[in-house]
Amino acid sequence: MTALDLSSAVAVVGTGTMGQGIAQVALVAGHPVRLYDALPGRAREAADAIGARLDRLVAKDRLTGAERDAARARLLPAEGLAELADCALVVEAALERLDVKQELFRELEDIVGDDCLLATNTSSLSVTAIGGALRNPGRFVGLHFFNPAPLLPLVEVVSGFATDVTYATRAYETARAWGKTPVACADTPGFIVNRIARPFYAEAFAVLEAQGADPATIDAVLRESGGFRMGAFELTDLIGQDVNESVTHSVWQSFFQDVRFTPSLAQRRLVESGRLGRKSGHGWYDYSGADGAAERPEPHTAEQAPPPAYVVAEGDLGPASDLLALIREAGIQVREEEEDHGTRLVLPGGGQLALADGQTSVEFRDVVYFDLALDYRRATRIALSASQDTSSTTLTEATGLFQALGKKVSVIGDVPGMIVARTVARIVDLAHDAVAKGVATEEDIDTAMRLGVNYPLGPFEWSRRLGRNWAYALLDDLHLRDPSGRYAPSLALYRHAYASDKREGSTS
Repeated sequence: MTALDLSSAVAVVGTGTMGQGIAQVALVAGHPVRLYDALPGRAREAADAIGARLDRLVAKDRLTGAERDAARARLLPAEGLAELADCALVVEAALERLDVKQELFRELEDIVGDDCLLATNTSSLSVTAIGGALRNPGRFVGLHFFNPAPLLPLVEVVSGFATDVTYATRAYETARAWGKTPVACADTPGFIVNRIARPFYAEAFAVLEAQGADPATIDAVLRESGGFRMGAFELTDLIGQDVNESVTHSVWQSFFQDVRFTPSLAQRRLVESGRLGRKSGHGWYDYSGADGAAERPEPHTAEQAPPPAYVVAEGDLGPASDLLALIREAGIQVREEEEDHGTRLVLPGGGQLALADGQTSVEFRDVVYFDLALDYRRATRIALSASQDTSSTTLTEATGLFQALGKKVSVIGDVPGMIVARTVARIVDLAHDAVAKGVATEEDIDTAMRLGVNYPLGPFEWSRRLGRNWAYALLDDLHLRDPSGRYAPSLALYRHAYASDKREGSTS
């Protein structure tokens, strides 16, 4: 089944920010668009607001005046649902309440034609549960746009338990015809993005709750070492702490309070205090200034330290192997020894420097851990973790080494898995688990995470770069130290870690 013909009318029910954005997308693509809202006068106001945005597109040379005028002529507010009778697609963007959505679609089913595609833009409710109220749930799908809908390319096309594949395909192809990048997804809590993104927030909050580092330092490490566009604290301030916590709570409850998705007590306290982020003037950071800019403290950055004269590389540095070339380029001698001791460097004072692996510094004599980086050459900051038993000489030499490579250094507490490493490992694990459970393909998950939340790499791209066993080994170490189940690797990740490089199921 192909995309809707441009002559087919599209209706949007609910004219808030998302509804207006979806209507604008369909309108600019060339469809006649009907707007309906249960509140009298709201559809007309929304039509005027969309018209103003079309004017701005003309001012920016993204639309011609003729295209704007034609689009305005195709946009009609509706006074009642009966005016949507001839529409080929109805997209609902109304209140996030199951009973409200079910009642709406029951009414629509009696109004629209038998072949009309019905869709919800819900981000937190079950598509299956909403469609379960219909006589014909086969034509019901989720079309989850991301805000702002006219700008962000991703659309999650969600098939409920009873969705007919022909209607899911029509929705997918229509989204693509509108210039969006659709990904196909089964009806699972959080769909793709909101399911797999939970560790990005959860692990940052966990480090804070463990007093491993402050928000500004954690955010700086995620950006400047992990390659994420924003840190978890600044991003949740932008989203709204209440909104972000609500999504987390919904996913957690929908998975029967699975410990992997447990909400943060620190975030709960922030919401209870009314500090909701930018929109309230204060969240993790203070936005009360005249320009609304965040007044955040500077991240912890270590004072300058002398570099070591040499390092001894024992074993394979794995994901951090690029460091050896950088160390040599900085004029520091590298002595390599063929020892099977894992990922570590030995410093002149006898202390060790090791890539974060889920263990703690206090377990070993005189070791400093360093965090994972997306690209050690391009990273501008590296986090180090030390315990109270780590010698000052070892910490100074480790700090001086990374500073000699042109990196700022943030020393955090003795946090197993540190910041970037534990976050990436958990994202990779949830992605493998999602594929194994039929939620989406590897390709669609990578696309969704890059376009939906601007990750520098998709989880499977990261998994391939880090090596087959890396995420599993780190999470297994973390699980030994926190046996709550939060870090227990999934069966899918276990199978991936121990499978041969040949296709799984091969007997050779």
